[in-house]
Amino acid sequence: MKYLIKAKIEVDGIVEKPDVIGAIFGQTEGLLGEEYDLRELQDKGRIGRIQVELKTIGSRSIGEVIVPSNLDRVETALLAALLEAVDRVGPYPAKIRVEEIVDLRVEKIKKVINRAKEILQKMIHEKGVDIKEVMDQIVKDVRSAEIIKYGPEGLPAGPDIDKSDTMIIVEGRADVINMLKYGYRNVIAIEGAGTKIPETVIKLSKEKTTIAFLDGDRGGDLILKELLKFADIDYIARAPSGKEVEELTAKEIAKALKNAVPVEQYLSDREKKAKVDYEKTQQQRKTFEEKKAKAEAHGKREVRPPIPLPQHVLEDVKKLMGTLQAKIYDKNWKLVKEIPVAKLVDELSKLKQNVHTIIFDGVITQRLVDIAASKNAKIIIGARIGGLMKRPVDLHIYSFDEIK
Repeated sequence: MKYLIKAKIEVDGIVEKPDVIGAIFGQTEGLLGEEYDLRELQDKGRIGRIQVELKTIGSRSIGEVIVPSNLDRVETALLAALLEAVDRVGPYPAKIRVEEIVDLRVEKIKKVINRAKEILQKMIHEKGVDIKEVMDQIVKDVRSAEIIKYGPEGLPAGPDIDKSDTMIIVEGRADVINMLKYGYRNVIAIEGAGTKIPETVIKLSKEKTTIAFLDGDRGGDLILKELLKFADIDYIARAPSGKEVEELTAKEIAKALKNAVPVEQYLSDREKKAKVDYEKTQQQRKTFEEKKAKAEAHGKREVRPPIPLPQHVLEDVKKLMGTLQAKIYDKNWKLVKEIPVAKLVDELSKLKQNVHTIIFDGVITQRLVDIAASKNAKIIIGARIGGLMKRPVDLHIYSFDEIK
């Protein structure tokens, strides 16, 4: 069909669809001759089936009449006017008013155009060249080429490590590449030395103003501890919690270096924090002992002691609630794997390395406890604790509620 005639109908009485269709055929028959008789036009396929939708409001019937037309534009307009000639349905006065004539070909063209736009946008998104990405890659490649091997240990460093009065110490080669990408050329990595500080870095730290810029994780804490023992550190900067220097943006690097604190302030703050943590632990121990004594007095099961968790792990516990996900950590509290709870037992069985902590949004079963124990796990935290027949002595088991 080429066109769609849409008209409103109002009848001063309660009628049905067949009544309206009958009135349309009956009252238009012969008005414009046999050539425009509606039944004849339908038989020849020049108009489609007349559709009527009605609803009753009080004692009146109102609704819509739709007539598909394969006539040309002028004939369709004539047919629309013919519909408006209907003035009664059964014994009741009626009025039909054409609202619009939709050109279905135009609608089809619109759909084709809109679909073409969607296809084109997808092509541009998938195949288009992102100039910024290309330029970033060029800069990265150029900066990578600037890395030098410094000192007897062949440490990765920026080309200005000798020229600058200030030195930035990072953990690895990838950190140096990222720093060079954003223009920091006075950087050096302890690369591959673990927590052992290379002699070259120790020597340079005594000659230059030194900034220790380390990852915001447990590994960064351990390296910083060693740097403070052996190197002459002036300022300490850290990546945001859970992030590594190699993945930081230019803005994040600039912010971290701007917020670098003098080593004296860092040590003072650390001492204060240690004191607060000690007092908090003592208070927790006291509370635990009181609960334990109370529970034993009433013949209840022994209350288990509270367990200290890093802040980012505590936050992960909150985030996991209601997700049906699981997270596995190593002894340095680094995330080893994140998987759906349904796959936890299988994935844990396949792991070749030992694990330290398992947190998941599910029920702690005996099977899981046994597998965790075989991997030398120390902590399991789940949504709920199932009926466990045996608990390894060195495996701490807690529910989310106990951690909260």
